Amino acid sequence: MMKTLFSKNMMKNIFCQGYLWLLLLLLYSPIFIIVIFSFTEAKVMGNWTGFSLQLYKNLFVEGTHHSLTAALINTVTIALITATVSTLFGTLTAIGIHNLRNRKARLAITFVNNIPILNGDIIIGISLFLLFITLDIPQGYTTVVLSHITFCLPYVILSVMPRLKQMNPNLYEAALDLGASPIQALRKVIIPEILPGMISGFMLAITMSIDDFAVTIFTIGNEGLETLSTFIYADARKGGLTPELRPLSTIIFVLVLVMLVIINRRSDKNKKK
Repeated sequence: MMKTLFSKNMMKNIFCQGYLWLLLLLLYSPIFIIVIFSFTEAKVMGNWTGFSLQLYKNLFVEGTHHSLTAALINTVTIALITATVSTLFGTLTAIGIHNLRNRKARLAITFVNNIPILNGDIIIGISLFLLFITLDIPQGYTTVVLSHITFCLPYVILSVMPRLKQMNPNLYEAALDLGASPIQALRKVIIPEILPGMISGFMLAITMSIDDFAVTIFTIGNEGLETLSTFIYADARKGGLTPELRPLSTIIFVLVLVMLVIINRRSDKNKKK
């Protein structure tokens, strides 16, 4: 009986671990393939022509791929502006929702906040496109930033809310009793308590802004503005992808991985404290 139970548990563990490794393989094998073929000059991925750093050099040579460089700069600046504004307003909104005394009003606002998350990106893109057309707002850099803030803001609020719920509600009142002004209490008591949630929301907003295509394509206009997602889409429609996208993807992947490791280590240190 014991042997049968032991063999069943062992088979279950083997199956679970096998499924996990298969899932990881399916998720990360395309990334590893891009990383490997970023170190060769071959224009067609899958054709290894020997180890080379030429594609990486081409990325940083001025004028070699002007449109790709411009798309990268636009993507990074839009993501940073979006993440900063979304984190600022998302944090203030989360604090406001958390302090609402009317439970029905709090639930109603939370439900409205979840609507952009539940809606598909195409629906959000079409809605914002029609809004900008109706208000006669010229489409371009500004409309893309506003659109990205719109769909990133709810995620920041959801990242900050759990930290507010975990916080001791008496801390803020104690700070006021000790003579701190509301602004000082917010800056020195509340912000340090919810900072991990703010960092998570900021990182999530950056990732979503860089990754977005559907909303961007509807709100980018015809001024010639390009982001990485629209550049890759236009490049793929021509019948192929620029080889320099491989080293660029590798660099972005490594940077995101390093940031995730740093954030996880910081969160582990905070838990130990």
